[in-house]
Amino acid sequence: MTEDQIPEGLEREVKTMGGAAIDGAPIAYIIVLAAVATVLAFIPFSIVLGSGKGIPLSQSIYPLLGWLLGPLAGALASGIGTLIGVFLAPYTAGVPAIAIWGAVISSFAAGSMVTGQKRKYWYLGLTVLFAIELAAYAYLAIVRNGIPVNTFVAGAFIDWSAVILFVLPTRTLFSRLISSSNFVKVAIGIFGGTWTICGLAHLSQVPFTYYLFNWPKPIWNMLIPIIPVENALRGLSGAVIGTGVISGLRAINLVKPKESIY
Repeated sequence: MTEDQIPEGLEREVKTMGGAAIDGAPIAYIIVLAAVATVLAFIPFSIVLGSGKGIPLSQSIYPLLGWLLGPLAGALASGIGTLIGVFLAPYTAGVPAIAIWGAVISSFAAGSMVTGQKRKYWYLGLTVLFAIELAAYAYLAIVRNGIPVNTFVAGAFIDWSAVILFVLPTRTLFSRLISSSNFVKVAIGIFGGTWTICGLAHLSQVPFTYYLFNWPKPIWNMLIPIIPVENALRGLSGAVIGTGVISGLRAINLVKPKESIY
């Protein structure tokens, strides 16, 4: 081949996904991250008052699964991991169906925090769902049980603040920060995103738990300062774990799932 016959232009790089995929995420990825969620279900980071059951550390990474895999594959991974954790670590499971629902909605909502055109309106359907859940929670507390409005507003702070953060452009701001090359910004995005998504997961679970356990006003007053601290700890642990995971994934240059945002 003569010099003038040498091809010019950018070098092409071919990457293969390998194996079957669900919504653009290799099944192997889903299995691995479901296993991680199961392992973290063994580790309690807080205790549910009056129940003796722990809140699992796995709650901190449910949003991360949505950001890594996308909404559908992330929801599947967190749901499978939580389901297995219900059997292997029942001391952190709570009510199994409610725990699984919270895990699935966490990853699905996180994966829907997209910045591009595709699926950019999915958040609207989720917002309607969260608004209905907040209204149901308010009805059960204020109308049925006579909890003062100011007590409900304070006690449901992480719930309504999460809805606001999800509806406002902060939703896409957190997503852009997570996809940043600056890992300080990644950590900030994961913290804010985890606060938001875990608040929405709490909102999706609490109407059911409140209907079942119906805690009185003294318990509300006790929980008002505790619940935001717990959610902040979820955000902090999610930021620590998530920043490390995303840093590692970028370093080893694994093929990104089609719907990931990191």
